[in-house]
Amino acid sequence: MLRGIDVSAYQSSTYNTDGISFVFVKATEGLSYVNPKLGAQTQRARAAGCVVGFYHFLWPGSLTAQAEHFLGKAPDRAGDILAVDWETTGEGTHASNAEKDSFIRKLKRLRPDNRVVLYCNRNYWLDVDATSYAGDGLWIADYVTAGKPRIQAKWRFHQYTDDPHDTNVANCATKAALRDWATG
Repeated sequence: MLRGIDVSAYQSSTYNTDGISFVFVKATEGLSYVNPKLGAQTQRARAAGCVVGFYHFLWPGSLTAQAEHFLGKAPDRAGDILAVDWETTGEGTHASNAEKDSFIRKLKRLRPDNRVVLYCNRNYWLDVDATSYAGDGLWIADYVTAGKPRIQAKWRFHQYTDDPHDTNVANCATKAALRDWATG
């Protein structure tokens, strides 16, 4: 399995790229937040030859405005992966199943040259999600052995630890296979 990381403003723009094949960079959240390190963190991943993805932390409501905000900041490049981060907001709320599904479908319509995946933790997948819709793939957070998330569903990415940073594996044999999948 391929190793990768996800980064946000909490991480350095000069993160270590040794031994990783992909990087997800937080781009936006809600209606106004933009990761101030988005450009530098993206450049770092591309310079290392990694497959690059961008994620948006979804808030309830204003789905069209959130999609436009996200896609206005995430580079429009075929082969990049888009992800919807579906979890509890800082206000203790979360987007509904219908909002999550609608947002994924909206991204797929607006960016047909990009794969769109759903990021959520095991609890959300098993206990909150009622549709099992994850777009082009599931990115599951479950802090157990890499590549062994405790779910029955097929997954594309598995975030298995956040120590010392968010570390993931991709369910692909090679970086070329991941790149092929990402380009559709």
